[in-house]
Amino acid sequence: MEPLELLFLVAPAAALLALFFAFLFARRVLKTKEAAECKEIASIIRKGANAFLKRQYIVVSIFFGAVFLILVLLAYIPMAIKGAVKLIDEYMPFAFLTGGIFSGLSGYLGMKIATIANSRTATASKESLNSGLKVAFSAGSVMGLVVVGLGLLDLSIWYTTLIGFYKIFHPQNLSQAQFITTHMINFGIGASFMALFARVGGGIFTKAADVGADLVGKVEENIPEDDARNPAVIADNVGDNVGDVAGMGADLYESYVGSLLSAMALGVSALKSFWGAIIPLLIAATGVVFSILGTFLVKTKEGASQASLLKTLRLGTWFAAAATGILSVVFLLIIGFTANNESIKNFVLRAIGPVLIGLVAGVAIGFFTEYFTSASYRPTKKLAESTESGAAPVIINGTALGMLSTIAPVVIIAITILASFFIMGGDLQDNINSGLFGVGIAAVGMLSTLGITLSTDAYGPVADNAGGIAEMSGMGSEVRKRTDALDALGNTTAATGKGFAIGSAMLTAIALLSAFVVQVQTYAQSANINFKLELGLRNPFVLVGFFIGAALPFIFSALTMSSVGKSSQSVVQEVRRQFRETPGLREGITKPDYARCVDICTTSAQKQMILPAVIAILSPICFGFVIGINGVAALLLGTTISGFLLAVFMSASGGAWDNAKKYIEEGHLGGKGSKNHSAAVIGDTVGDPFKDTSGPSLNILLKLISVVAIVFVPVIMLSNNYLPF
Repeated sequence: MEPLELLFLVAPAAALLALFFAFLFARRVLKTKEAAECKEIASIIRKGANAFLKRQYIVVSIFFGAVFLILVLLAYIPMAIKGAVKLIDEYMPFAFLTGGIFSGLSGYLGMKIATIANSRTATASKESLNSGLKVAFSAGSVMGLVVVGLGLLDLSIWYTTLIGFYKIFHPQNLSQAQFITTHMINFGIGASFMALFARVGGGIFTKAADVGADLVGKVEENIPEDDARNPAVIADNVGDNVGDVAGMGADLYESYVGSLLSAMALGVSALKSFWGAIIPLLIAATGVVFSILGTFLVKTKEGASQASLLKTLRLGTWFAAAATGILSVVFLLIIGFTANNESIKNFVLRAIGPVLIGLVAGVAIGFFTEYFTSASYRPTKKLAESTESGAAPVIINGTALGMLSTIAPVVIIAITILASFFIMGGDLQDNINSGLFGVGIAAVGMLSTLGITLSTDAYGPVADNAGGIAEMSGMGSEVRKRTDALDALGNTTAATGKGFAIGSAMLTAIALLSAFVVQVQTYAQSANINFKLELGLRNPFVLVGFFIGAALPFIFSALTMSSVGKSSQSVVQEVRRQFRETPGLREGITKPDYARCVDICTTSAQKQMILPAVIAILSPICFGFVIGINGVAALLLGTTISGFLLAVFMSASGGAWDNAKKYIEEGHLGGKGSKNHSAAVIGDTVGDPFKDTSGPSLNILLKLISVVAIVFVPVIMLSNNYLPF
């Protein structure tokens, strides 16, 4: 390796560091004792979660096998035809597999430790609030650090592999830097496919169980949440793990890898140097180090208020963001002022601005998400007050709140894009790639502290499960009080995490869209084709593509919402049947058949996730055959804009409905069992698929269609006679 290339070693070093600390945190959880009264319930939850993932991975394995064969045919058949243009790279099928395996592995490991930590969190809460917080947050940290560790490890492996490929084949029309980064942008497709199945399948499971448990348990039978008499309560706890841990992990793994790959491709395209690829990796490695350090700041005292608990989590995340920003500036200043080349110096120094903007934008989006969804602020309190008039006003006001909440993220993202573009020296003529790199590196800056940001998010389901286990195991009011405090904190961090995930998905999607344009130009150059994108509004294919793209998120959301509706109906009927036909169930004498509800949710989720997944994957390819490359570029833009707004709306409405219900359950406005509570529960059941199924799944859609379009650029161009076969 050349001296400059040696700087790339920071990526595998940071990856190994993250995985090492993930191992240490996992060992801390495993060393914590598990109370005897917790073991039975915890074991049932673990078995249910493992059964779901086992069945899901069987379905996904079949799908991945089919796609792998298609990629092999596209990669190797043209090689046997004289004069044929290569459709995809010969190593693309194998990169597809590693991306999917690492993405699935990150979600699986996170879920495994979460299902182990839930009962141990409840047990530790018998000792103190801080003990419970430590166990739950340690489990969340495993998820966060595994995602960034495996993501950087996957990039490192393929980077090294591509150096070898370049030295063997040495294409004359591309520099080594262009060859490596242009081809690496394709490697996100495996992670995108896995994230789609994990998010959609897990989201359908968790909300089918949650809606079924709430409608029959709370509304019809008037029994508390997490009551052991409710047949769907275990399925609800399983859903927290497969949806909000495994699904979220795969989602943000995709964003993390996608942001790095797109920034690397845009950087090399703008600078024609490895520095364009090294800068994003340095920022990511710095974020890994300070994310690890930030986790050690998360601790609290007995009897701490919700504000105090939230403050301790913010301390860790804000420290990581601030420290990453400061050290990144130092690194970039050193690199810039020691560079011999003036253009590299200016490029590196300009990158400081977008990195800091991305970090600040991530914090700002998290704050405004919290403002619109937390019961600590006026919007959600006002929504809770509307329950005085019944369920209809709750639905109306919650919908309006979600629509209004889109303003702040749109403004933040708009400022981030414009500021990053022009600070990097971008213009609309000759230097557009530099400006687009600014947007890409801002996305990297936002996701650089993912190690701790995802930790605070994955912590939530562990705390939620701990509360349910404490209730069902009869561990006493003091333990339940502590787990409730941890759970309430988890609801806030989960809502904030969803806002962060949506914001990062938007910036990553914009960077991927820009990388799509670069990929088209690169393929045209490598095939010696004189082709220029024409994205003006006078092009009818552009207009058609934009409208189709804008419609896709609505179609996708309709399918996922409908899936939850169908699945939850089956759960509701089963829960009603058990209450009706099982003697002594209402009195707590007889145990319900938990496994039946878990099986219903699992089977239904596997069936219902197929159609949304197929539509998301095939849309850019199929429409590309009709409207061409220009139309596909417009389709990607339309999907990104409408999908972002729809995701923000759904996340905020769902989060506000959920927290309005919890606000009433704390004793406000009549408390549990009141008419206000029943109205709030109905609002929450509407919001559940909003915030935990369709909204999060849109994050995947925004990135997936861009990644698919990037990989299949040659196929789409060939279908429109742009490339000779």
